[in-house]
Amino acid sequence: MDGDLEQRYRAIQSRDPRFDGWFFVGVATTGIYCRPSCPAMTPQRRHARFFPTSGAAHRAGFRACKRCQPDATPGSPEWNLRADLVGRAMGLIADGVVDRDGVEGLARRLGYSARHVHRLLTAEVGAGPTALARAQRAQTARTLVERTELPFARVALAAGFASVRQFNETVRAVFAATPTALRTAARRRQEPTTPGVLTLRLPYRAPSASGETIAFLVDRAIEGVERGEGASYRRSLDLPRAEGVVELTPAEGHVRCRLRLADFSDLSAAVRRCRRLLDLDADPVATDRHLAADPLLAPLVAGVPGRRVPGAVDGWEIAVRAVVGQQISVRAARTILARLVAAHGHPLATPEGNLTHQFPRPEAVEQADLAQLGLPHARRETLRLLAVEVARGALDLDGAADREETVARLRTLPGVGPWTAGYIRMRALADPDVFLPTDAAVRRALRRLGQSDGPQASAERARRWRPWRSYALMHLWAGPLDTNGARS
Repeated sequence: MDGDLEQRYRAIQSRDPRFDGWFFVGVATTGIYCRPSCPAMTPQRRHARFFPTSGAAHRAGFRACKRCQPDATPGSPEWNLRADLVGRAMGLIADGVVDRDGVEGLARRLGYSARHVHRLLTAEVGAGPTALARAQRAQTARTLVERTELPFARVALAAGFASVRQFNETVRAVFAATPTALRTAARRRQEPTTPGVLTLRLPYRAPSASGETIAFLVDRAIEGVERGEGASYRRSLDLPRAEGVVELTPAEGHVRCRLRLADFSDLSAAVRRCRRLLDLDADPVATDRHLAADPLLAPLVAGVPGRRVPGAVDGWEIAVRAVVGQQISVRAARTILARLVAAHGHPLATPEGNLTHQFPRPEAVEQADLAQLGLPHARRETLRLLAVEVARGALDLDGAADREETVARLRTLPGVGPWTAGYIRMRALADPDVFLPTDAAVRRALRRLGQSDGPQASAERARRWRPWRSYALMHLWAGPLDTNGARS
């Protein structure tokens, strides 16, 4: 057994939850696979089989453990850290691209042949796109079986199965139980379900400053699209098949996710986007340990352990926010964005209180008269050109494209400088290693910490924070601690 396998075996011996989602362990004698923190008896080394994904475990013929439910772990943080072809493919599969467009559609989005994508995924994560999508369909099916009263025929269709027979066979193979048995067991341990609404638990690796992330989103909430209510954040979703509304609330060990979906086929896409929005697949222990090694950041990290980088449910929306927010306050940007939504947003078929619209689509902005927004002419033109690029598919801002190529293309647009492109890269493309040395709030925070705020000096200082500079940036944006331990 090599060093990597030794480390993994020690992780399952200690039942360390930090490794949940990083890998899975199959037990050859039982044919069951588990998460590393499973409370069941640790298998002998010779019987342990390690897999990088649940899809690889399924492909090898292992069934999911009923006790630890390994299919419900946080996703691997590796796919955000590495933005190569495999990382991008994993994100698109999680978003349901294979179910909607097939393996050929996935390959087109990535710009490679289906054969090459299959070969690379099999080599890197132990399963090809079909097997990975099947594992995700199984988890989606389980969620719908346990959390709704949908007829199983509708569950099969919504989860992406070609037939009820395929749905039944997959559920039995993966969970060693029939759909009826799963639903019966769920009824005994859960509150009654609400028609049309799904309430899910989105797990994360502790610690997690989810409340801080939600406060960041609420501070920037756009009227008509988003709203803060107490500790919760609510917003509309523009999903691949239909609209949706989500409410996210921090809880102990998870984030409570209340989803209303017009089409349950959008479930996997909605969950994936909510997880990206709150950065729930991050590895906070590794990030905090690295940043706290710098005495400058150590008090900030200790003050808010597990801080996350807010992501996006729609990369296009983040790009618009970045352009509108250039050199103006958050409050002023919210006002302009609310005007944009009211004039050009897509109305919800079923509004929920103050949530009345989806964020305007690029096609609408491309054709819109933006003169009434209160933006300078040059910035309006930047928005229009950005809309043209996204609407025509030249710019993919949701993770399918290479980060470097995407940023390079963004920089060709007049009005998109380093700050704007960097902000988009951090939030829309989920890059954990972005620093914005010219940002006014960063420079202010560095001055309060007694450091030089010159862009060149701060960029040089930030080199020691790699590959987690986005997280350092969030600590600086939140503000230094005063002598009483409060944020200034």
